[in-house]
Amino acid sequence: MLKHIGFTPQIMQLLAVLKILGVITLLVPGFPRLKEWAYAGFTFDLLGAIYAFAVAGDPVKDWVFLIVALGFVAGSYVCWRRKSTADLK
Repeated sequence: MLKHIGFTPQIMQLLAVLKILGVITLLVPGFPRLKEWAYAGFTFDLLGAIYAFAVAGDPVKDWVFLIVALGFVAGSYVCWRRKSTADLK
């Protein structure tokens, strides 16, 4: 799959480490600035994957799950922002 979309295998190791760090950041209380960065990172990762599959010529049915995942990230971010602003009041 990586070869098909034009990525090298080494990029997967980097992405795996960054995703694990992002999940840890989202789960640990506090650190609002890092949480913003983690959400941005997940968003950029998913947008890049959607773009890579689209450019590779894959049909939408093969990468629609990425759009759904992007929706979950957006929903999680909105809920986190509402909670964090409610905590400030």
